[in-house]
Amino acid sequence: MTTDQLDIIGSEEWCVFKELEIPAIKARVDSGAKTSSIQANNVKVFTRGAHEWVRFEVNPLQDNRSISIECNARLIDRRVVKSSSGISEERFVIKTPVTLGEKTFDIELTLANRDTMEYRMLLGREALNGRYVVNPAVSFNVKDMSLKEIGENYASFVKEKTGLKIALLASNPNLYSNKRIMEAGEARGHEMVFLNVEHAYMKLDANSPEIRYRGGNILNEFDAIIPRIKPAVTFYGCALLRQFDTLGVYCLNSAEAITQSRDKLFASQLFSKNDIHIPITGFAKSPMDTKDLIRMVNGAPLIIKLLESTQGKGVVLAETNKAAESVINAFKSVQTNILVQEFIKEANGQDIRCFVINGKVVASMQRQAAKGEFRANLHQGGSASVIKITAEERRLAIKAAKVLNLAVAGVDIIRSNKGPLLLEVNSSPGLEGIENATGKDIANTMITAIEKKLKFSLL
Repeated sequence: MTTDQLDIIGSEEWCVFKELEIPAIKARVDSGAKTSSIQANNVKVFTRGAHEWVRFEVNPLQDNRSISIECNARLIDRRVVKSSSGISEERFVIKTPVTLGEKTFDIELTLANRDTMEYRMLLGREALNGRYVVNPAVSFNVKDMSLKEIGENYASFVKEKTGLKIALLASNPNLYSNKRIMEAGEARGHEMVFLNVEHAYMKLDANSPEIRYRGGNILNEFDAIIPRIKPAVTFYGCALLRQFDTLGVYCLNSAEAITQSRDKLFASQLFSKNDIHIPITGFAKSPMDTKDLIRMVNGAPLIIKLLESTQGKGVVLAETNKAAESVINAFKSVQTNILVQEFIKEANGQDIRCFVINGKVVASMQRQAAKGEFRANLHQGGSASVIKITAEERRLAIKAAKVLNLAVAGVDIIRSNKGPLLLEVNSSPGLEGIENATGKDIANTMITAIEKKLKFSLL
């Protein structure tokens, strides 16, 4: 058959796999890739007769984890495949019939984690050779499907349940914020489960990764995780989040985003890189640099911060250069990393907490430090009141959360003579102060954010 006689296929097409019981999956057509691949979770190899088979789950619709199809196919090969990022990994290979429009033919598929990809399937040149020629300027040239058709195809796969199954990953179920989130989820008909970070453990295995809890209970079938991880268990909590992500569970804040936000030096560098204005900040290792470090941030009074601190703990105000030098050298002598930051005197002990959820400021409050105290944190005796923020402050809060890739963030801003400055971003912001100050149901907004993310989406 000549090229002129080949059917034309678009840059994206709908594929049907009857043997795998997948009624429709959108594929990116890529003649530059040799092998075709399909998104697969929870891949497990088993023996049937004299042959190896593989069982795996497919979420065929992007951004819709509620529809999961369990597939079984004979394993025909194991191959080392190099991803687009240049990383080589072993993948299982199956062979199964695919239907594109009027044509049905066998195709080899590698099973891959495509959760972060725009398409759940990639159609490579081995499947195209002798059958199609690609026209990248068109889409769905072989067969298009309306939203109604796709909905009808997947109607039988929609699970009948009253709500989502959501886990709150934290340490103390009695904290106001944790109780409010559990209540808000239950009020919306979801099954809420409290998981203590330190009672969960994981099995790392390419074929059957797991998370277990309190002596052997396997944690599965969660739709989403809400992480509220205290600083002391950041490392372990983020490891658990990465494992949940491997299992295909949506995490409201990712492990990477939380890790970045907890490292104040790295976060400050990201802010500077992305043109987000912060108080002048200095960092040094050697005590020999202390005097110049103090001059660099315009001298005393100045703020000294531990690199990992929350709720105003580990933050010191040095009112004179001599006091600053003593405190800085004392911290360095015990191998503690600190930041030195200019003191914004005109703020008069006030700052603004903006609560950002999925790129929107859903509530704002002004915090006022207690008399004789420079820290406005409510945990340090500060008071809170509702405030109307400016458009510039709103943009700053949204951009700061976005730079750290945080879906939920408490963004702290201070007003200065130079305009609004970013103080820091908290990945597990408390709800009590801001709910009481603003009267807004932040916990409910967090739950609805998960609902929107996991909605039945056909796009």
